[in-house]
Amino acid sequence: MKLKKVVAMTAVMALTAGLSVYAGGKGQEAGDQQSKPPARIRMATGGNTGTYYAYGSAVGQILTNKTKVPITIQSTGASKANIQLIAQGEVEIAIVQNDVMDYAYRGVELFNGDKITNFSAMGALYAEVCQIIVNAGAGIASVADLKGKNVSVGDAGSGVEFNARQILEAYGITFNDIGKQNLSFGASADALRDNKIDAFFCVAGAPTTAVLDLATNKDITVLEIDADHVSQIIQKYPFYTTYAIPGGTYRGVAQDVQTLAVKATFIVSNKLAEDTVYQLTKTLFESKTEIAQAHAKGAELSPSYAVGGISVPFHKGAEKYLREIGALK
Repeated sequence: MKLKKVVAMTAVMALTAGLSVYAGGKGQEAGDQQSKPPARIRMATGGNTGTYYAYGSAVGQILTNKTKVPITIQSTGASKANIQLIAQGEVEIAIVQNDVMDYAYRGVELFNGDKITNFSAMGALYAEVCQIIVNAGAGIASVADLKGKNVSVGDAGSGVEFNARQILEAYGITFNDIGKQNLSFGASADALRDNKIDAFFCVAGAPTTAVLDLATNKDITVLEIDADHVSQIIQKYPFYTTYAIPGGTYRGVAQDVQTLAVKATFIVSNKLAEDTVYQLTKTLFESKTEIAQAHAKGAELSPSYAVGGISVPFHKGAEKYLREIGALK
C-alpha cells in the first residue's frame, strides 16, 4: 500500500549528527540497520478532517523544530493502514488506536491471522472518544434505535468500524440490521448534512473538526451509551474506558454525554534507533505547553496516561525515557 498524500512540514532541515535515525548499534533490529540515515521521518496520521491529522501536524512541526529531525505528515486511512505502512517501511511513526495495535500484534480481528510485530509503542496521547453523531430530526433517541437506519461506521477495515461493530453488538444489532456505509469522518458529516445517512460513528478526540463543522449548520445529537452497556462492553473488550463528552462540546448538545473511549497512541518502527526515539519521546512530553497551544488535545499529554492500556512492548528509546521519569517501573 502506498498512500501518497503527503504534506511536507519541513523538508529542508538536515538530521543532526547525534540523532541518526538508523544509527549503527542503536537500532532494535540489527539486520535492518542502514549506514546512511534517511532525509526525514515520515508520520502517518488519518483523514485530513480528523483529529489524527491535525494533532500529528502540530506535533510534527514542534518535534521538527526542537529536534532538527524533519517530520513529514501523511494523510491516511488511520489505524490499520498506519500499522501496515510501518510494516511495509513506508513510514517510521504513526498514530493508532490502542485496540487496533493490540489486534495487529496478536493477528486477530481486522488483521485476521496476519501478525504484525515490527513496531513498538512510544506512548498513549489522548482519549479517542466513541461518538455516535445523529441527525436530530431522525427520531433516534438511543443506540437501539439505530436498527433499520442508514449509518456510516467509518472507513472499511478501520478501527472505527470495529468499535462500531462492538458497540452495536452490545445492543443486539449487527451490520446486517443497518444500512451500513463506510465513509470517512468528513464524508460522513457531509452525508448526514445532506440527509443521506441518519447517523455515523466517529472515534476521535472530542471535539472533532468534522463534527464541529457539521454542527454549525445542522442540528445534531450525540447518543449516550448507558451504564449497563458500558459495563458489558468493557468486560468483553478491556481496552475501552468510560468517558463523558462535556456539555457544550458541540453546538446544540448542552448536557454531558456518557460514552466509551480508546487511546490514541504513537507507535514507531523497530528500525528507528534507540537514541532517536528517546529524544522524540523526551521532546514530546517536555513540549506539552507548546503542543497544547497548537492543538487542544495536547493538554492531555501525561506520562502516567501514556503507559496505561498499552499491550505491546515499548520501544527501547521510549522505555528509557519513561523509566527515567518514573512513569514505567
